[in-house]
Amino acid sequence: MYMEPAMNRTFPNPLFLRSIVLIFLLLLVPFFIFSQDFGFGDTDDPETQETTARVSGEIAAGLIGFFNDFNPSALIDDNKPEDIFEAKFNFSLSGRFADWFVNLKVRLEPSPIAIDEAFVRLYLGPVDLEAGVRKLTWGRADSFGPLDVINPIDYSDLTALGSPRNIKIARPMLHASWNINTFSKLEGVFVPWFAGNEYAMEGRWAPVQITGLPGMIRSGLVANLSSMLLLPDDALESIIEKGFADWKYNPASFYPNTNKLRYAQGGLRFTTTIGETDVGAQYFFGRLPRPAFNAETTGLFTLSPSPVVNPNNVRVFVDYNYYHHFGVDCALVIAGFNIRAEAGVNITGDLKGDDGAVYNPQVVWSLGFDRDLLWGINLNLQGNGLVRLMYDKIGTNPLTDTEAGASRSSTRITAILSRKFFQDELTLKATALWGIEDRDFYIIPAITWSKNDITAELSVGLFGGDKAGELGQYRDNCYLKTVVSYSF
Repeated sequence: MYMEPAMNRTFPNPLFLRSIVLIFLLLLVPFFIFSQDFGFGDTDDPETQETTARVSGEIAAGLIGFFNDFNPSALIDDNKPEDIFEAKFNFSLSGRFADWFVNLKVRLEPSPIAIDEAFVRLYLGPVDLEAGVRKLTWGRADSFGPLDVINPIDYSDLTALGSPRNIKIARPMLHASWNINTFSKLEGVFVPWFAGNEYAMEGRWAPVQITGLPGMIRSGLVANLSSMLLLPDDALESIIEKGFADWKYNPASFYPNTNKLRYAQGGLRFTTTIGETDVGAQYFFGRLPRPAFNAETTGLFTLSPSPVVNPNNVRVFVDYNYYHHFGVDCALVIAGFNIRAEAGVNITGDLKGDDGAVYNPQVVWSLGFDRDLLWGINLNLQGNGLVRLMYDKIGTNPLTDTEAGASRSSTRITAILSRKFFQDELTLKATALWGIEDRDFYIIPAITWSKNDITAELSVGLFGGDKAGELGQYRDNCYLKTVVSYSF
């Protein structure tokens, strides 16, 4: 089977290594700036001795058990030492002209130390300049807003879905902010290399869009060939199944190498205050973080001397569509409700809606609020959605259209109810995600106890609804999770 060049997930290519070296050199800038403050010069001027260093972090241990496989051997498989323990270390240096940040994650495997964020912030009068590996938030939504387009998301473990910032993937970038006045700001960002959303390629959190690719190809072939050949569907399906019996399926090998400048992204964002309302507008040119699938099957099926399917002639394409993004947002308070709204449009290269390898243009939106209710209960409610334009042009064959089977709109409601007790030491919290068109849900009730620097949390994850939905497909993955952490 022909496969597009694989993304090398073990050994970075030379371009990526050069980017790491560049970032490292940028991170050295503050040490030259701070050298006087640390006593390497001859001055004793107290005005120059303003540098402060800070180290903080967290050490955590957690266990998880899945209801559908709750036995000692499963607990051992799901709680290997590398999955139980994790530590975070945050280092910062702050001076008059620059700040330096490095946030590290430490685990036993697969890589002992991973960079969560590492960047320099320079203060150049009204302009702040940042360079390095960064998580940057745009828009005003509390979670997964459609205007938050800079960083991809790690969906490889849905037990972490309740912490949006933690599952963001930091990216190398240059970010500049111009503080025009006390209430207006203009931002610019340049991301030289692209990364899409992360999904598990196998195991219980691998989405059906990845694990179901062989079945999708088979069903697409039946739809294509049944109209061309004088064979009943059951005979055709039998021939296809026989041909695919020894097909070696490796989904990771379909993905392209995106550490190239042709995948560069950039954008501008302007925010200000008009009266009592905070408003913003932005433009971004980049790649959609969700991969698009397409296949070419020329020469797959032969009739002589007998009907035969040869999967080696399937040519699979996985790529990330470029798009232009325009968005606006606002935030205001009405009758005690803290309201946040976003709206935008994603304009892809499929302006006619008939290119199956490219997502159709989309209208995206978000509307939400938070408010304190009775008895100290806080409610945070948010709706996110998209509407696919030129929906009638989307094909029905999953082999030739990446959006085949998608609904005209996609809407998800996120609700968070929380209540604190005993001088905020005990917190009860429930997070619920509901996919309206998918008719599925994910509910996470949790109880958290904090005392001084120690925190213990017990949570339950409940998936349900239509098994074909993005959340409902995990309804066999309901779990019980406990985490104990120490912060310093």
